Amino acid sequence: MSQGSGSQVTAVRSRRRLNRAVKEALRELGIQLTRLSRGVGERLDLRGGDLQCLDLITRYGPISPSALSRQAGLHPATLTGILDRLQLGGWIARDRDPDDRRSVVVRAEHGRGAEILRLYLVDSGMNAAMDQVCAQYAVEELELVARFLSQTARAGAVAADTLGGSRA
Repeated sequence: MSQGSGSQVTAVRSRRRLNRAVKEALRELGIQLTRLSRGVGERLDLRGGDLQCLDLITRYGPISPSALSRQAGLHPATLTGILDRLQLGGWIARDRDPDDRRSVVVRAEHGRGAEILRLYLVDSGMNAAMDQVCAQYAVEELELVARFLSQTARAGAVAADTLGGSRA
């Protein structure tokens, strides 16, 4: 074996190890974020799906229930139960769509989001921890990480859609 091919083999093996390490770290991140969300949900008496839908409504709302169903990957009947609980808890409001009075849009109630942010970012210490993590990296490195995470999120969306994760 030539010296060049030996270094190529080493490079390929190294890349495989790094790929596995990245995938494993993303799995662990998913587990820890799920645990954090579960803790927030327990404090607010919200289920995981309720919290996910509320996050989507906050980010993309006002939004139609059918569009929310697609975004969340939930069956419309399941979503109806979630929206009923969120509305009963004062987290969301259902309004007539200003563009189509026959349709409904859901929006987050102002003020309630602060409770969730306080738990996720302040009470849990996540905001300060993330600031410390980000402080270790140069701007260019943070741009790379942000781009990587965005691309990974898009890949996850494609994978979820492939498996039928948007059932609307």
